[in-house]
Amino acid sequence: MELEIYGKDGKSTGKKAKLNDAVFAIEKPNDHAIWLDVKQHLANKRQGTAKTLEKSEVSGSTKKLHRQKGTGGSRKGSIKSPLFKGGARVFGPQPRDYDFKLNRKVKDLARRSALTYKAKDGAIKVLDTTGLAAPKTKAYADLLKAFQLDTRKSVLVVPSKDDNVLLSARNIQGAKVVVASELNTYDIMNANGLIILQDAIAPLETTLTK
Repeated sequence: MELEIYGKDGKSTGKKAKLNDAVFAIEKPNDHAIWLDVKQHLANKRQGTAKTLEKSEVSGSTKKLHRQKGTGGSRKGSIKSPLFKGGARVFGPQPRDYDFKLNRKVKDLARRSALTYKAKDGAIKVLDTTGLAAPKTKAYADLLKAFQLDTRKSVLVVPSKDDNVLLSARNIQGAKVVVASELNTYDIMNANGLIILQDAIAPLETTLTK
């Protein structure tokens, strides 16, 4: 497939970029693979540090509150029982790791499927150059405005780490800059629009067609 190449002013340069159909136009996008990859991404971001006190960890007396029988009430062991205010919690959360394994082929399929959906929706734009020789938030904001993404979530895909671009975008809400080899399914699906630098197409296709 081919897409128009735009300048930083949002206008077409009259040139076209050729994209690999095996990455941007696969025949059968896999929704389940996308769901799994997004689920893993969000699970990996969880800290897993939530914890409540069990009965053995609660401070308090272990003395039996009253005799076992003859009171007309229920049997109570100690003040640390979960039935009392300030007592332990029954089956509360404990520190755990939420990560789970996902095969590389499934993750690659998910990213190809996500890119295919975005390409079909016309949400992918190819940019010839950002033109950011120095960190300037206003210049990056103008770039997003030219593509009507100034008030929406956007992802700029660059071929390699560029500090000028990263510093220019970090204070803009909803704007994200990602290196082509690190682009993930969540970033693709969460963005309203993707701007891919022309030089980033080759490394992105190489990563997803290994």
